[in-house]
Amino acid sequence: MTDEPLQATVTQRGVVFAPTDEVLIVRRATDGGWELPGGRVDHGERAVAGVRREITEETTLDPEVVAPVDTLVWRNDSGDGRFAVYYYCRVDERDVSLSGEHDEYEWTVVREARRRLSEPQAAAVVLRWRGGGRSNVSTTSGL
Repeated sequence: MTDEPLQATVTQRGVVFAPTDEVLIVRRATDGGWELPGGRVDHGERAVAGVRREITEETTLDPEVVAPVDTLVWRNDSGDGRFAVYYYCRVDERDVSLSGEHDEYEWTVVREARRRLSEPQAAAVVLRWRGGGRSNVSTTSGL
């Protein structure tokens, strides 16, 4: 049992696949890093509604949120708690219009997504691509 529970910011990301089996990655405007679309859950918001809202706000896509793929708990470099949930999502359309948070997007094969994404996000993509998913909560010191 933990003496002090982790207080964490909850974020959700979409592992968004097109019918061509390509996955969507977006590039942050702030630092040029690549990531899966998504963001923070609003107070009182249902999880699936939150991830769908975030993906739509960032990309204008209207995803079908299918199922959770992976979870991860960690403390960032500042010591703040984080809890991330990755969801398998499907879309029929591939036309993306980005919000100001991102300056580029790419529909790419899994191998290329793995190369560009952080390890936890890449792991979620691979899990979904292999047809699986897990509810594996792991703890690391940072990303």
